[in-house]
Amino acid sequence: MMDETTFKRLIENKMRQPDPMRYKKEAVKYRRAGGSGLKLPELGMGLWHNFGSFDNFEVMRDMIFTAFDNGITMFDLANNYGPRGGSAEENFGKILKENFASYRNEMVIATKAGFPMWRGPYGTGGNAKYLTASLDASLKRLGLDYVDIFYHHRPDPDTPIEETCYTLNRFVEQGKALYIGISNYNRVQTEAAVKVFRALKTPFILNQVCYNMLDRTVEENGLKAYAEEEGFSLIVYSPLAQGLLTERYTHGIPDDSRMRKSGSLKEERLTPELLQKLSKLREIAAARGQTLPELALSWALKDKAVASVIIGASSSEQIKENIKVDPSFTAEELAAIDAICKG
Repeated sequence: MMDETTFKRLIENKMRQPDPMRYKKEAVKYRRAGGSGLKLPELGMGLWHNFGSFDNFEVMRDMIFTAFDNGITMFDLANNYGPRGGSAEENFGKILKENFASYRNEMVIATKAGFPMWRGPYGTGGNAKYLTASLDASLKRLGLDYVDIFYHHRPDPDTPIEETCYTLNRFVEQGKALYIGISNYNRVQTEAAVKVFRALKTPFILNQVCYNMLDRTVEENGLKAYAEEEGFSLIVYSPLAQGLLTERYTHGIPDDSRMRKSGSLKEERLTPELLQKLSKLREIAAARGQTLPELALSWALKDKAVASVIIGASSSEQIKENIKVDPSFTAEELAAIDAICKG
């Protein structure tokens, strides 16, 4: 049975309205996505974890309000986000309907498909059958006629790239998606996709990839340079290395941390060598008047190829802490960061 305090909070949140001064705060700036006319906030809100079946719905709603009130207009989902798969889209769709229905045109809503979603041979990959069924199901869960960006979530070696790209292009033609993106494609895989998208004149604008001070894969495989050459943008996930580039693990492993709760971050990562690197990075952050996560987010935005950085949060307080970015760095600062992280 719901107690009186919880019931009162539920009613207040249902009646809540976005801050009318949200665009005058200048908390978050905007960048163009690739060569398109679409502007994305430098920080987007990711709903991968802490937005599923077992999370507090009122906390979720409060986080969406906090993000939107501070200029974060992009909300990043996927068909399998939760956990339970699909529950993040369901929860966001409910919040959208109850609180933001009249603000839909101020939001960039993105979702993806590519990882396993249901049993059988047609529940994963990049084939036309799976992608079509998945997008239709996502739109139903979200309560939308279209999404602003639809991504293929990962490369599928069992499906010809032409089939995947033709299917994504058809979604644009059908009005189910305005723009197309890919995710977790390396340079060679991206080059193959770009070739098809260009022939189709598909509005491909983004490759969503992991990138942070500790993970330089997109630099090493040439993807970042290719994005700059070809004029599409990168959108970065895991800019805080799933929490490693925060203060969460300074004094051990908290019981409520991702390292304890999720299999995506292993305890073996927290080596003495890594802890020493993090300590040195905190010194650079302090010299810039920043915290370590502020430094990490600012660093991820330093390149013109990056249109936006996806942040995750478990509370509104974390969102407020993460919006203070300054992507301007001196050559000496960048060299010092490289020396620490690559050493």
